[in-house]
Amino acid sequence: MDSFEKDYFYNCADGIINAEIYQQLDGFIQHGETTVLQHSVSVAYYSYKIAKKLKLKCDFESLIRGALLHDFFLYDWHVYDKSHRLHGFKHAKTALKNADIHFNLNHTERDIIGKHMWPLNLRPPRYKESYLVWTADKYCSLIETTLRIFKSKKQFPQKLVYELIKPDK
Repeated sequence: MDSFEKDYFYNCADGIINAEIYQQLDGFIQHGETTVLQHSVSVAYYSYKIAKKLKLKCDFESLIRGALLHDFFLYDWHVYDKSHRLHGFKHAKTALKNADIHFNLNHTERDIIGKHMWPLNLRPPRYKESYLVWTADKYCSLIETTLRIFKSKKQFPQKLVYELIKPDK
C-alpha cells in the first residue's frame, strides 16, 4: 500500500479504530492467537487492497468501515455461555446491532456487517463492497486458522496491522 492509500485507509478507519469501545476487540481472541481487532483490521486492509488491485469503482470508505465493524460482537465466543451458541449463525446480527448503537452507519456498511457470514446467514450480500469483505474475511480466517494449526512463526500481517492501528505520526 503506498503512502497515499495508507493515509486514505487510516483517515477512513480513524474514528472507529480509536474509539474506546472498539479497542475492546483487542481483548477477544478470534482465530488462534489473532484478536478480533487484529482480524478486523486485516479484513479491512485486504478488502481495500483487493478492490484497488482489481481497479473496482466502489465506496472505499464504506468498504473500510464495514470491514472494521463486521465482527463487532463484543464478547469472547470461545468462553462457554448460552448466548454464544451458534456463534457463526448469530454474530453478524449482534455485530450489526452493536455497530448501529456506537457508530453512524450507511446502507452499504449495514449490508457488509449483517451479511458477511453468508451463506450461514441466508440473505446474500447486496453490494460489491459486501462481497469484497466477505471474500477478505474468509481469506484472513483461513490464514489465521492454518497458521495456528501448523504452528507457523509467521506474523500474518501483524506488523502491518499495528502500523495501521497505531501509525507513526
